Amino acid sequence: MGSKALCVFFFLFFVAVSFRYASAQDEEDNGLVMNFYKDTCPQAEDIIKEQVRLLYKRHKNTAFSWLRNIFHDCAVQSCDASLLLDSTRRTLSEKETDRSFGLRNFRYIETIKEAVERECPGVVSCADILVLSARDGIVSLGGPYIPLKTGRRDGRKSRADILEEYLPDHNESMSVVLERFGAMGIDTSGVVALLGAHSVGRTHCVKLVHRLYPEVDPVLNPGHVEHMLYKCPDEIPDPKAVQYVRNDRGTPMILDNNYYRNILDNKGLLIVDHQLATDKRTKPYVKKMAKKQDYFFKEFSRAITILSENNPLTGTKGEIRKQCNVANKLH
Repeated sequence: MGSKALCVFFFLFFVAVSFRYASAQDEEDNGLVMNFYKDTCPQAEDIIKEQVRLLYKRHKNTAFSWLRNIFHDCAVQSCDASLLLDSTRRTLSEKETDRSFGLRNFRYIETIKEAVERECPGVVSCADILVLSARDGIVSLGGPYIPLKTGRRDGRKSRADILEEYLPDHNESMSVVLERFGAMGIDTSGVVALLGAHSVGRTHCVKLVHRLYPEVDPVLNPGHVEHMLYKCPDEIPDPKAVQYVRNDRGTPMILDNNYYRNILDNKGLLIVDHQLATDKRTKPYVKKMAKKQDYFFKEFSRAITILSENNPLTGTKGEIRKQCNVANKLH
């Protein structure tokens, strides 16, 4: 065989091997699928569900945390549990940014992770635990059961430096809020439904005193202002003090459509709540969800599903953390 023919042979051989390798990689990465752990850790989802149930029994506010986690993690570029990473000497944790104010109960994510690790060491990602705990937390709060895919892997770095580019603030214009969610594929009705998560939990006075002092925001329902002032008596509240207002005084522990009736009655605590009820793009959906809880649950389920599938790491990307608050290289 001549040198030219030999070169052609090796070139074709290299192309064939490369193609087979790429195909094998593609086969290995099936992306997100239902019941991803059915062969490698068949009890994983049951263990997570049971841990969420036990934690909710002891600490009711854990369910609020799981619901906030999926938003704060998955909305920031990728659903990869970067939210859970602690600060290091070089990088700030997402948990410590202003946008994450009030997030808590991260130690209980470790409780869930430890329970899963006892059954299947090194198999189930923290990203999937974060998503599935949100799914089961929603059920604890009386919300719908949402079938969610699994197969996410964990990121290795915090995204604190870019967080504000992705995560809308509660004082942003509705245009910005719709644009940020729209970039993830969540449409207007989905945004309105996601903000229905404000039906549960509480808002710290730090986040709403600007609507009370030095003057009361005139759009607020006067009857509700009295309660807000009682709960937030200080113009400059201590961020570490337990000073807050329940998002929904009527059913504060239940995820329901009462939130939409409240904001139509000008009882929304945050600027974004008021905007949702008055902006011509969102108001029709607010009114429909206020009337029909089934419609709210349907749109909420759809939006949570899209959020949970936002740009995940799958296949061989990322890692499976041994501990959710630290990347493996630092473990």
